[in-house]
Amino acid sequence: MAGTMIDTDIAVVGAGGGGAVLALALAQKGIKTLIIEQASGPPQGLRGEILQPNGQHVLDRLGLLSKLPADSTRTVRKFHFCRVGGERLCTVDYGELPAPYNRAVVTLPNVAHHAILDGIQAEPSVTLWYGTSFLRLIREGTQVTGLVAKRGDEEVTIRAKVVVGADGAFSKVREALQIPADLHLYPQGYLIAILDSPLPVTEAKYFVGKKTILGLFPAAGDKVYCFYMIPTGTYDKVKAQGLPALQQAWTVIDPALKPLFQRLSDWGQTAFMPTGRVRTPTWVADGALLIGDAAHAMNPHASQGRMQAMVDAMTVADLLPECLAEQDFSAATLKRYELARRPQVTMLQRLADEQVLFWNTANPVLGFLRDRVFRTLDRNPRLRYRVLTTTAGRRETAPFSMIDRIMAAGFLPDPCASNITAER
Repeated sequence: MAGTMIDTDIAVVGAGGGGAVLALALAQKGIKTLIIEQASGPPQGLRGEILQPNGQHVLDRLGLLSKLPADSTRTVRKFHFCRVGGERLCTVDYGELPAPYNRAVVTLPNVAHHAILDGIQAEPSVTLWYGTSFLRLIREGTQVTGLVAKRGDEEVTIRAKVVVGADGAFSKVREALQIPADLHLYPQGYLIAILDSPLPVTEAKYFVGKKTILGLFPAAGDKVYCFYMIPTGTYDKVKAQGLPALQQAWTVIDPALKPLFQRLSDWGQTAFMPTGRVRTPTWVADGALLIGDAAHAMNPHASQGRMQAMVDAMTVADLLPECLAEQDFSAATLKRYELARRPQVTMLQRLADEQVLFWNTANPVLGFLRDRVFRTLDRNPRLRYRVLTTTAGRRETAPFSMIDRIMAAGFLPDPCASNITAER
């Protein structure tokens, strides 16, 4: 069917963590925005939801953090890193961070995202179309001036000052912009489960061993998220082996939590989360830009993938009113967003890859060094605080210099180990 043509200031492709935040932030500034999403409606599936302090700050700016339902959120301060079998290696306490964002917030699946979508629905200057697929860009010379989308059986031409690709690691907008991408799929992903706990679980635990990772995070309603590393492509094989086999594997990791693991009674309580990394030479073009995973997907070891998409969105939302005022949508102007964001993103991607190397390892030497670093961090408040601020998204530069790395490995003493005042 032949379609219609509409005009908007900003067109956003993808209503995920970054795209939805951007649309709401722009709408709150009165900027006419259209967001299209190929899914038929809001997300409903199982996913782990941990809001780091920088993500909490974004939701606060949007006026949503205090509106998250109390019965769907859980505050967590302490994260314990342990060896398989239960030996504690290191404890990180979010309470050391400056208030008010001095905790992690664990939510039930999609709670924060639904709050953002509800905010969008309440704003008259933004329109959200579900069941709408991106087809191609519209250009005038080198300038992107809109896009063509398919909504039902109809092709719709959307004229826009700026098109934003927020459509994930396999971004169609990025492809249409002919921006090359180094897409790396990691050989491991995560089986996610959410269980009703028969035991009081108030603090998070993260177990590491020989090619073994199990994360346990308390959630609202006496529930616990489980994140278990498995080789990509083996989810069906794990299911074929049966629930008792998985419960036994988890019990070996932490025998004290056997009653919790026995609450896994149906594969419907689980899902699989693949992991990947995206690197691109640029995030902007004349009249277009990329945010979130479309520009820079990263391994979840950094605990910052979705948070970085949210911060991208707020940075773009702060820039675009000036672009609209000056009618300047050139790549040179939009590049200011990339220059502001790329240093932290690059640092986090590198850090996540280092953690993949050491945390996912089957090599006993690398495993020994990993455990040694954790033990050093437990005794060294300065270095531990640097790791904490990085994970919390409050640090722009790498947590360790070369000398810090040697100290963390326990090969040099740290004369400033107890001094975190200078770090704050």
